Amino acid sequence: MNKNHLRIFKIFIVIILIAGMFSSGSLISEKKVEVKNLNQTKRMIAFTKVIEYETVKTYNKNLPTGTVVTKEEGHNGLAYVDENGENLEIIESSKNAEIEIGTGEKADYVGKLTGYGADCAGCSGYGTLACKTKYGSYHSLTKDGEYYNDEEYGKVRILAAALDKFPCGSIIKVESTNLGTFDAIVLDTGSAMRNDWNKGIVHMDLAFKTESDPAVNLATGNNTKYSVQRWGY
Repeated sequence: MNKNHLRIFKIFIVIILIAGMFSSGSLISEKKVEVKNLNQTKRMIAFTKVIEYETVKTYNKNLPTGTVVTKEEGHNGLAYVDENGENLEIIESSKNAEIEIGTGEKADYVGKLTGYGADCAGCSGYGTLACKTKYGSYHSLTKDGEYYNDEEYGKVRILAAALDKFPCGSIIKVESTNLGTFDAIVLDTGSAMRNDWNKGIVHMDLAFKTESDPAVNLATGNNTKYSVQRWGY
């Protein structure tokens, strides 16, 4: 066998061996690779940008001047933008804040505070209050208690006042020497309050379920501070 024949024979043997290895899978295993074409975006640079919220203001004559009430909290949004500031994608939308600004009468008073129960002398005993609620129903001290749930101010105490000056639904911040500071809503009235107001005296009566509550007497004071937070509903 000459050298050329020997070289051809060796190549033939190598080919047979490699073919056997391929068929047995001893050299090669399959692996799926996903390749994305990034030619269109490989030069693009993205930045994050804060989208600042705005504050929407409305004016309410039922709120005393200087009063600001937050109706909705606002928050900033976030977006991806390109190098020219053009939006690529909104990550989170912004939400505008909503506030009400009072334009009504500013009202801070110092006056008299007393307390009464549903079973007071001259009272009906049922505890049904003179004012309707915002939804047209009547609140009862005996059935519903001495607190009222206002949709803006939450759980508040109940006051009787001169309705000519302090209309039904008015929210009053009360600073009492004996009972501390609390919010209350005007839902009742009485002749004593009306007569005192005709004399220029601010007199309000704090409601209790019963006259036997010891705090009825503690409510009495002549230097109680009143600050109107809302005029009527």
